[in-house]
Amino acid sequence: MSGRTRLTLAAWAASLMAAGALLPLVKPATWILTAAFLLALQSATGMLCRRVPLARPLTIGAQLVVGVVALTAVFAREQALLGFLPGPSAIQRVAELFRLGAEDVGTYAIPAPDTEGIRLMLVAGVLAIGLLVDVLAVTFRRAAPAGLPLLALYSVAAGLSGGGAGRLWFLLAATGYLLLLLAEGRDRLSAWGRIFGGAQRSGRSGAPVGTGRTAFAPVRTGRRIGAVAMGTALVVPMVLPGFSGGLLGDSGGVGPGESGGSGGTIAAVNPLVSLQDNLRQPEDFEVLRYRTNAPDNSGLYLRLVALDQFDGTSWKSSVRPIDAVPKVLPWPDGLAQSVRTSEVTSNFVASEGYDQKWLPMPFPASRVDIEGRWRFEPAGRMLVGDDKQTTKGVRYQVTSLDVQPTSDQLAQAGPAPERLREEYTKVPVGLPADVKATALEVTKDARNDYERAVRLQDWFADDGGFRYDVDVTSGTGTEAISRFLKDKEGFCIHFSFSMAAMARTLGIPARVAVGFMPGTTQSDGSVSVGIRDAHAWPELYFEGAGWTRFEPTPSRGSTPSYTRQALPSTGPTGPAQPSRSASAQPSAAPSASESCPPEMRRLGECGQDPAAAGDASSGGGTDLLKVAGWSLAALLVLALPLVAPAWRTRARARRLAPAAGSLAVWREIGDTAWDYGVEPDEARTPRRTAERIVRAGELDGAAAEAVHRVAGAVEEALYAPAPRPVPGLAQEAERVRAGFRAGASRGVRLRALFAPRSAVRLHWAASARWAALKGRAADVTARLRPSS
Repeated sequence: MSGRTRLTLAAWAASLMAAGALLPLVKPATWILTAAFLLALQSATGMLCRRVPLARPLTIGAQLVVGVVALTAVFAREQALLGFLPGPSAIQRVAELFRLGAEDVGTYAIPAPDTEGIRLMLVAGVLAIGLLVDVLAVTFRRAAPAGLPLLALYSVAAGLSGGGAGRLWFLLAATGYLLLLLAEGRDRLSAWGRIFGGAQRSGRSGAPVGTGRTAFAPVRTGRRIGAVAMGTALVVPMVLPGFSGGLLGDSGGVGPGESGGSGGTIAAVNPLVSLQDNLRQPEDFEVLRYRTNAPDNSGLYLRLVALDQFDGTSWKSSVRPIDAVPKVLPWPDGLAQSVRTSEVTSNFVASEGYDQKWLPMPFPASRVDIEGRWRFEPAGRMLVGDDKQTTKGVRYQVTSLDVQPTSDQLAQAGPAPERLREEYTKVPVGLPADVKATALEVTKDARNDYERAVRLQDWFADDGGFRYDVDVTSGTGTEAISRFLKDKEGFCIHFSFSMAAMARTLGIPARVAVGFMPGTTQSDGSVSVGIRDAHAWPELYFEGAGWTRFEPTPSRGSTPSYTRQALPSTGPTGPAQPSRSASAQPSAAPSASESCPPEMRRLGECGQDPAAAGDASSGGGTDLLKVAGWSLAALLVLALPLVAPAWRTRARARRLAPAAGSLAVWREIGDTAWDYGVEPDEARTPRRTAERIVRAGELDGAAAEAVHRVAGAVEEALYAPAPRPVPGLAQEAERVRAGFRAGASRGVRLRALFAPRSAVRLHWAASARWAALKGRAADVTARLRPSS
């Protein structure tokens, strides 16, 4: 491997290793693969241009063009000319993505989601830094200053993460820079020969031992200095004050509706803020309307958000990472195949007056077809609007699972995973003792968690003497729960929060869902959901059934069928057969499968779903094969103008090599004259040809003498009985070339460089080879043809 190639690879690796500090800022971090591939294209372009070689400005320009073309092919393929050339539409698209990316940076906290705008900013930034590093370290052979752009890249990452880029990322970036310095040092030392080699041991025969195995002393010293420098850089920050914060501010965990936050969530309005106001509206108004193929929509609650964090003051949603909405949502946590399910599809139209960041959906949704900028939070299975996207006037279709566990299955549910138990059974330290005491009293005769949950629900809804009153002063803290248990007056917030808190004290994982009740069926078959249908209800986790809805609020909603039998049968129950999907179809003809239940489809036992196949074939995201193909096509288009000058440079180097003879040098002089407009004449002798070249090319002085000197050497090589080698002929050819350049105009010089006339020899050689190939093929055919 040549020194330039090694240095190019070191610059590529150093840029990527410094870019590693950006990985914690965005999740998922798949953008680094795109950046690595495009940076490799850009670096390979520079390596090829330097091998030709091209002038430094042309090399940098070619790298810049390839970088721009590659970015266009990845991020603005549909708007680009031929799919990769940047045109006005592509430039407008890229500018729009940069604008959206800047807004996303100001909206999200760390780690931000991998939106297209943020991805473009990251990949373009890495390409820009990589180009600077390559130019400084490889093109100009100045590896030390190349540390400045690497430092800038790491500093941006450390600044955005509030100093939280981590010692590992610093060590990675520093290692990359050190490798770059060592690669340059090795390249420089290799040109100095063995004079700086270390002392060599002599064997018994007196021959040096270990030649080539021991590193040069300066290289060994450089490695030691680099190791000490990195160690110092890692130790010193330990005694310096650190910084904390999020992407553009504090990264402490906050809930929806509060600024900042971690986990890549979007600052959204907490639905609880206006829940009581919605229930107190003097007039009900429609927030959305839908059609469904569910035979009974009484249990089709429309869920907005899950509140899983209780800090003693309020319930709120944990700050978690969010992702792009997948074509098919993941299978619900904890839902076993033995539990009966049916697939329900519903079409929704939101009112123009309903403006909310959270999307109302049946739970658990398995597929959501919606246009706009929406993001998916996997833990709570929620969709939240991105970049000012709201529910105002949106139309969407949701395919969901109607989970129908039996009381026996819930009663026989095994323990929840330890991770869920730790997170969803937490209660604040200041929770009044009467909350747990009341829960134990109500459930004292229960034999399992299922019976405890049903006892709590029935106590709130029927047996405990509670009264539903929307005018009760709202409150969600520990004191509000204790007061509610004593006064026994409140609305859905009090019932759901109290039951969830009491379930947690009993060791049952619980959270609170906020959304809407199923709504009212209209004469045309559609269902209208009004603002007064706003509701909150608890969700408890049972292994095998997953998160399960309960309804403790009296006179509101519907009690789930699996809670109506408080005492399950003692005998075990076999796996329930999955039910057939409902036959009623909503207006947009949703696809509810009647022949294959969802659990079997999930196991791949139903063959390929045509809809899924269509989605898979037209899925979004960046297709690396297509990107590679378009990038290769772009490189070929860019390389076509460089074929002739590259061939000409290589032919010149071969003809003027030290082992070449006078005839090769003479051919090079003839082609140089041809490139500058003096056509060759093979019928003349070398002496007459020299006179013609000097006269037509208007050469004089050293250049003219050089032409005649080489012509004399050629005549001696052709006609002398014992020709003598003539030294310095390659230098004579360079003098001739310099003479032509000095007397030519700029246009002639550029043509001689980029479109040399002598490159027609490529065509002649290709034609000759093709003719020879056809001749051999004809001979083979003639030999194989049977004689008559």
